[in-house]
Formats: sequence, C-alpha cells, structure tokens
Amino acid sequence: MNTLEAIAKRTSCRAYKAEQIKDEDLTKILQAANAAPVGMGKYETLKITVIQRRELLDKIDEEGKKFFNNPAMQHPLYGAPTLIMISGTANNGDITMSLCNASCLIENMTIEAADLGLGSCYIMGNTAAIRNNAEICKAMQVPEGFKPCAGIIVGYAAAEAEKRELVTDKIQTVYVK
Repeated sequence: MNTLEAIAKRTSCRAYKAEQIKDEDLTKILQAANAAPVGMGKYETLKITVIQRRELLDKIDEEGKKFFNNPAMQHPLYGAPTLIMISGTANNGDITMSLCNASCLIENMTIEAADLGLGSCYIMGNTAAIRNNAEICKAMQVPEGFKPCAGIIVGYAAAEAEKRELVTDKIQTVYVK
C-alpha cells in the first residue's frame, strides 16, 4: 500500500474486537512513532507507554467516562485492546510542545495501523482525564516530570472501514505565489 492509500484508509475507529493485536504489528506501530519528527530532535522529552492490561484499560476508560460526563460516552476507549499513551515533559507547567510532538507520533502510528489493517483512534479526552491522576500515572509507569499528553487506541476493527476519497477542499487553502 502506498502512503496516500494508507492515509485514505485511516479513519477513527470506535468499535473493536476483543482480540489483542500481534506483537509484530505493535512493533511496526512503535517504529512508526519513533520515525516521527520531534521538535529539535528532543526525543528524550517523550515517553511511550503501551497498555494492554484490561484492568488498567478499564480504569482509564472509567476516568474518561467521568471526564466526559455524557451518557453517550460510556466507554471512551471503545473496547480497544491496546492503548498507546504518549507522555511528555512540561515546560514551566505547559505541555504544549509535548502535545505537538506527540501528535506527530500519533499521526505516524494511525497511518501505520491503517496500513496493517488495524483500526485506531486518537484519544484526547481520556488523556486529559488521567493527566493528573497519580495512581493511574504510576500504574502506567509515567516518569516523574512527565505528563500524559496524547494517546491512540489500536485493535482489530469490529467492522471494516470504508476507503475515503482524498480531497483538497475540507480546509480552506490560500495560495500565495
């Protein structure tokens, strides 16, 4: 599959099979994350935590449910068997740069997941819900000085995603020549 085909195939998956992803697919997804651009090449300002333990996923899901406080969001991790959380350092308490860098990692991982035939979804609400939860951060082994800033859920989609047509008119584009 070429890059644009993988991008067109990538969608936000919100329903997963219980089956865990293959270790070799997880390795490829993590390779994609490690190939992402990071501001000034400061990869040491980011940490990746792969969570596949159902008990911890359920706790994170419950915190997300509380965060959203919306009956329609009973399981904001959508039953995915894997959550990959990116934590970053805070610059004077601000995680903006880490969030920007984490977004680059997430994008690479979502495209690789699509290429592997896996579903994925960028997770922000659950991330915000647990950012300052010391118990969950400890269980996720988030190092001192780091805060969760972005996540991606990955798994086998309950239904096959439809291929999208790539367009250029969703976002207003101004050409300055």
